[in-house]
Amino acid sequence: MSWLSRVRNGIPFLPKRQVADNLWHKCGKCNTMIFTKEWEDNLCVCPRCDHHDRIRSHQRFGMLFDGGDYVKLAQPDAREDPLKFRDTKKYVDRLRAARASTEERDALINARGTIEGRTAVVGVQDFAFMGGSMGVAVGTAFVAGVRAAIEAEAPYIIFTAAGGARMQEGILSLMQMPRSTVVLAQLREAGLPYIVVLTDPTTGGVTASYAMLGDIQIAEPGALIGFAGQRVIEQTIREKLPEGFQRAEYLLEHGMIDMVVHRADLRATLAKLIGYLAPEKEAA
Repeated sequence: MSWLSRVRNGIPFLPKRQVADNLWHKCGKCNTMIFTKEWEDNLCVCPRCDHHDRIRSHQRFGMLFDGGDYVKLAQPDAREDPLKFRDTKKYVDRLRAARASTEERDALINARGTIEGRTAVVGVQDFAFMGGSMGVAVGTAFVAGVRAAIEAEAPYIIFTAAGGARMQEGILSLMQMPRSTVVLAQLREAGLPYIVVLTDPTTGGVTASYAMLGDIQIAEPGALIGFAGQRVIEQTIREKLPEGFQRAEYLLEHGMIDMVVHRADLRATLAKLIGYLAPEKEAA
């Protein structure tokens, strides 16, 4: 043993200070390290660059409903793994893993509550569940959410976040597109508003169906919204597309959506829209 090792080993180092793993949050855009509490208090928006992070359904409901109080609607039963699909692993195993990590049955969750005193049924697609992909269970939950809104004589608000249709269910996942269109016609026949909030990312078959059928189309700042990816489009049309052409601000500028609303202002904006579109529908 060298003299340096003997000296080093003889120094009474204090044990390293224990720091919780969840004390810090790293911004996905600017890479700034932020105190988790500061980030959560700011509605999961980076206080440095204003990046709107993806959030879970329970966080969304807690931010939106009065006092964070809401009733979560039961997720309807849907046939699982209808094609007995398998790629690198079985589809049923992927479902099992997603349910274990998210504690949800599938990607779309509905809840009922009040927004500034006005009753609303709200659906949230959870990107943490297999990328929020649309399969039979998501389509069934969407239909159930709209019908719950009709029964409650309340607007239906959907927060979209999806990579598109769920490939493991093939054509059955694509059939959820016309299915959602039909049930939305029933909502309109009942004279009730349908409001869409596009969050990051909203793509594929979800964009091609219920995500773009709202009476009002809102998006969170910086949200990626589109059908196919930019690289696929560029390779198809053999042209270079402008930077950020699938971001919320670009779509607003070109008339594809009605407004871009910061998360801090979203609750008040939705309450105002409900008042405009269904002024007589107030909580008892």
